[in-house]
Amino acid sequence: MKTYITQPTPKINSLLLIGAGLIGGSLTLALKHAGVVRHVIGSGRSATVMDEAVRLGVVDVAVYRDTPEFIHAVKTADVIVLAMPVGQTRAVCELIAPHIQPDTLITDVGSTKTSVYNDAHAALGDKIAQFVLAHPIAGREVNGPAAALADLYVNKKVMICPHAHNHTADIDTIAALWQATGANVYELSLAAHDEIFAAVSHLPHVLAYALMNHVADSDLSTDKFAMAGAGFRDFTRIAAASPEMWRDVCLANKDAILAELDGYLKHAQELREMIAVENSDEMLELFKKASSKRLAWGKEK
Repeated sequence: MKTYITQPTPKINSLLLIGAGLIGGSLTLALKHAGVVRHVIGSGRSATVMDEAVRLGVVDVAVYRDTPEFIHAVKTADVIVLAMPVGQTRAVCELIAPHIQPDTLITDVGSTKTSVYNDAHAALGDKIAQFVLAHPIAGREVNGPAAALADLYVNKKVMICPHAHNHTADIDTIAALWQATGANVYELSLAAHDEIFAAVSHLPHVLAYALMNHVADSDLSTDKFAMAGAGFRDFTRIAAASPEMWRDVCLANKDAILAELDGYLKHAQELREMIAVENSDEMLELFKKASSKRLAWGKEK
């Protein structure tokens, strides 16, 4: 995994943000705070959300798709940031493709990369060279413009995932854009990204959703939730994240997530069998191993 050295801070006259929620909104707030971007145009599906984004300063003005104002925003943008759920990638790229200028850079914040690349390539054709894929490893369990924070990315990791059509100078510009937010920028291949994050991001979200529904469907759900403490709260915190976004992630990275889920279920089944036969020695060793790995990993953070 390559680490990017500090790049010269870019100056962006006009940035078009498509999807003004937590992740995209935090990016524009950070870039404004750093003095990187002069003017941010936002576009989204909900007038209510976009009005809120303007009111909170996440974007300077809102435009709506399939309008002359949106087309003008695409044509005049120095950078276009795709910050909507990954399942919308192809449709949005088809919408903007005819209007993207040769000097415009496109980037994204999606949690999957191979599917985004494939969908974007199908829509953009040769203009895929202008699309530098990225994924910030940061978030909160709340959504929308009001959740956006200017310091969300400070000391957080951001993955840049170049492809064969990208130009080095464009990759460096997008890396510098993220560095301006206070993030530490790294490089991964598309395939490596999706395999890694299926294990450490996508699978935990799947499990959190499953556990919440498991308890909610219980006959004693009200009492269980009333008695739940910090452990349950910590484990299920991410189940409050955007359902649409995580549905799209699961569909987009299906094979890698299924492989990780199968591996997890194998470990869970082994533990179930230990509990069933009261195999205390093997259970203790398993718990010791997990505990030591977690403690060691925690010291690295």
